[in-house]
Amino acid sequence: MTSSPSFDASESLRADLNRLLDRTPYMKHGELIQLALATLVRMTEGEIDRLDWKILNASLQDMERAFKALYPYRHVRKVAIFGSARIARGAPEYQMAIEFAKRVTDLGFMVITGAGPGIMQAGNEGAGREKSFGLNIQLPFEQGANPFIEGDHKLIPFKYFFTRKLFFLRESDALALFPGGFGTQDEAFECLTLSQTGKSSPMPLVLIDHPGGHYWLDWMEYMRKQLLRRGLISADDFSLFTITDRIDEACAAIARFYSVFHSSRYVGNRLVIRLNMEISDEAVEQLNQDFGDILLKGRIEKSHALPQEAQDMAIGKSRLLLHFNQRDLGRLHQMIAAINYLGAGKCEEARHPEWK
Repeated sequence: MTSSPSFDASESLRADLNRLLDRTPYMKHGELIQLALATLVRMTEGEIDRLDWKILNASLQDMERAFKALYPYRHVRKVAIFGSARIARGAPEYQMAIEFAKRVTDLGFMVITGAGPGIMQAGNEGAGREKSFGLNIQLPFEQGANPFIEGDHKLIPFKYFFTRKLFFLRESDALALFPGGFGTQDEAFECLTLSQTGKSSPMPLVLIDHPGGHYWLDWMEYMRKQLLRRGLISADDFSLFTITDRIDEACAAIARFYSVFHSSRYVGNRLVIRLNMEISDEAVEQLNQDFGDILLKGRIEKSHALPQEAQDMAIGKSRLLLHFNQRDLGRLHQMIAAINYLGAGKCEEARHPEWK
């Protein structure tokens, strides 16, 4: 008597799960794997619909493909390029996107696009296949992969916009937005919301138009007229982004952001700002004078890597510690700009590859 295919699949899964459970105590991230498995077990004990399970399964498959494709490049800094799929190849914005992608890859970054036509295609074309990623959304129209990324192992298909957006923001160290429609506006406001609320790490956001263009200037006027004047945002929130119609200025804004500043994280209730070089005591005193208003208590202090950063000891050469109020993110971006300015004299001697 032969077993049914469903029985064989069940037995194979049971064996895989048993092997996994035996291994998790010895795996690097075993505790987190156990927590994920426990969550799935709890979900089976509740009442959720078949569609819920289909959404969960498809989301996990999206993430599985993305994690596998992106992990080998996890420590290379990347710039995400957004813009309309409908901008024609001969348009000035298209040519600027090509040039921008070329320039940032020359700086050591890789480029991530949505893999489609228009500005996305221009980004992949300028960066070249070797330095490109494509995060392609499955749509009934408009969104086949462009020829500059099609067939590459770094082209990742997504069923859902939300999982695709997760990886755009998870993997990017800078964001560049060219003119576009609903999707581009969605990405712009999503990025601004995450930056304004501290749900994403600080990073440069550049809004690029062709010389003399008014797309982002009109957008900015709306922000001032409808949001700032009503008190719905703060004037400091405008420090979260840069508007420009010059490629050199856009590239400089990204490179300058990481000239002294490297990255940040929280250890307990203190913000740890990692630096590519140590800045002077006088510079730290200047930061305390200029940015004491964003501290809950105490002062901004220099430090070496903390014991809690055991896995990140090699990141950066110095630290700044502060009790940040976690509210004034525009001011935090201003402080990062000040840090980069105060350490500018040492930038040449501390040139570093664009690695995380």
